[in-house]
Amino acid sequence: MADDRHWFDGSQPQTLQGAVILSYLTAVFGLVGLVLRIYPPSDLIMMGIGVAGFGVANEKRWGYRLGVVLSALNVLLDVGLLLTGAFGIFLTLIFAAVLLALYLHTQSREYERIWFR
Repeated sequence: MADDRHWFDGSQPQTLQGAVILSYLTAVFGLVGLVLRIYPPSDLIMMGIGVAGFGVANEKRWGYRLGVVLSALNVLLDVGLLLTGAFGIFLTLIFAAVLLALYLHTQSREYERIWFR
């Protein structure tokens, strides 16, 4: 029996494809941050976003919901860090906001509502 799980689904809308790729990239940065012990709470959230990306690639509703929640938490955490004077976090905040926007885009929400299980 063939394994029906995959890392990327090219048949999904571009917004979800972008969200999956950016989720994996975020998870890699989270793993690097965790190894370097930069800011563990944020790094664990970022690694969870990678798990959400895998769920989205496999059209799982839990993956989409986890991606939205963790992406929103990541944006809030980055805004909090930016407000405390960590100006180096600005680029990370932009990527987190783009990821959240991709998850919440109309095409992504409609596709999730119709096709995800």
